[in-house]
Amino acid sequence: MTETEVPHGELTLRTLAMPADVNVSGDIFGGWVLSQMDIAAGMTAGMRAQGRVATIAVDSMKFIRPVKVGDVLCVYTSVNRIGKSSMGIAIEAWVKRDRIGAREKVTEAVFTFVAIDDDGLPRRVPAG
Repeated sequence: MTETEVPHGELTLRTLAMPADVNVSGDIFGGWVLSQMDIAAGMTAGMRAQGRVATIAVDSMKFIRPVKVGDVLCVYTSVNRIGKSSMGIAIEAWVKRDRIGAREKVTEAVFTFVAIDDDGLPRRVPAG
């Protein structure tokens, strides 16, 4: 990562990494980071689908750096693919170290969501 690298997408979620979320090594548990990414991507997918969506796949996931207690996790999302009923959401997670420090990319992924109806069945994603 270079100093000129900047987040891609829209800032969708920002939260503080807390001591209750650490793993045995003292870093923030990867599952917590993954869940924050899923929440952010779900908001983006739901807005684009104009309704209910479900996560059906994590197409790629790359942990780059650990997240520490006291870091502000900032999750950026963008729609990178739209199919008949599915969407690919690109996600980047960045942190501000110790709430005010340097910004670093910690994780990136692509999640696939499907638009669903009230019965949980796939439905068409509305035209853009």
